[in-house]
Amino acid sequence: MDWSVIYEYRELFIRGIINTILLTAVATVCGTFLGLFISLGKMSANRFWRWTCSIYVELFRGTPMLVQILLIHFAVIPSIWAVFFPGENSPEAIYSGFVALSLNAAAYIAEIFRAGIQSIDPGQMEAARSLGMTKGLAMRLIVLPQAFTRMLPAIGNEFIALLKDSSLCAVIATPELNYAAMNVAKSTFERYPPYLTEAAVYLVLTLFLSRVVVRGLEKKYSTR
Repeated sequence: MDWSVIYEYRELFIRGIINTILLTAVATVCGTFLGLFISLGKMSANRFWRWTCSIYVELFRGTPMLVQILLIHFAVIPSIWAVFFPGENSPEAIYSGFVALSLNAAAYIAEIFRAGIQSIDPGQMEAARSLGMTKGLAMRLIVLPQAFTRMLPAIGNEFIALLKDSSLCAVIATPELNYAAMNVAKSTFERYPPYLTEAAVYLVLTLFLSRVVVRGLEKKYSTR
């Protein structure tokens, strides 16, 4: 095994790590906001919104993420791009990764939000409404803060899962960590050094997220 290839291709690995973190962060933020609205839609009294959001969740949870990434990158985004920007090249693969991971994360986070919101005693919403609060204000100030504390472990797990699932974006040539390791292995014919390095980096990142970020947030909000 020639471990010198890791130093030789260090810039490729560094770029891959940065893009992996970027993919995970964007997908988590966008997926959280979209997931919140989808969860509220699933609990809506409006049948149209309830069924639309339910179909969305089942569609993205019931199909492989790899298929979603391929479909979004090779079919959905090029079709939309051709309508609004005819004659121009489709955006880089990393943008397809942002969209695919965010849409997938939203489906899972929506269920986390739904379960968290429904775990709060309905009497708290009724009490807030009796004090003159609108339903939206009561949800934002009373229900969601309590639900968020209960949802943190599940959201943290989804965050970590997204970090690892971002490696699937390598199939569309997104320059993330897995793509970097694959390129190094193909260029140098070395298998163990690039893939073991990739595994080690993922392990460090997941440990940092679970032990520092997620547990830190849980400790912070559990004291309230």
